[in-house]
Amino acid sequence: MLLRGFALTNAQDLIATVTLVSNAAPFRNMVTPGGRAMSVAMTNCGDVGWVSDRSGYRYDRTDPTSGDPWPRMPAAFSDLAARAAAAAGFDSFEPDSCLINRYIPGTKLSLHQDRDEQDFDAPIVSVSLGLPATFLFGGPRRADRPRRVRLDNGDVVVWGGPARLTFHGVAPLADGNHALTGRSRINLTFRKAF
Repeated sequence: MLLRGFALTNAQDLIATVTLVSNAAPFRNMVTPGGRAMSVAMTNCGDVGWVSDRSGYRYDRTDPTSGDPWPRMPAAFSDLAARAAAAAGFDSFEPDSCLINRYIPGTKLSLHQDRDEQDFDAPIVSVSLGLPATFLFGGPRRADRPRRVRLDNGDVVVWGGPARLTFHGVAPLADGNHALTGRSRINLTFRKAF
């Protein structure tokens, strides 16, 4: 379900909170198991964070760069995720992880499934902030042709149930300048990992 402008009134506060999180756990370009650096810079907050390195994709309780626990998930984040999930028909969603992606012009996220979580009954809640992006929402197979959906600042996408393992991604980000984020887009992806 696409919730247009659902986070728009909170966008400025959300960006300020992202800055606090990234001060404690800086953005970094993680490495895939194949050894390639991802173009999208990432950080996390919550009980666990999603990480990738030569040994694989997984959730970890500590930031592998610092060895410290990930920053706690701010109440503003978990409250927004729960409200969005409820608006899409998923009551009682309590995320334990928020992956924060920072896109700059030209960066993209290839089609993938979110399947490192142990709980596939919980939805994925994705919040777009800053520059507009083209969200790619495919099907159960990577080869399925994805729909292209423009996401603007404040838009929230929620998917779960039969669509939970849908392949999805982000097309290369177009250049631009946004009043809140400059030449970047921030994406908050809330999950129930455990």
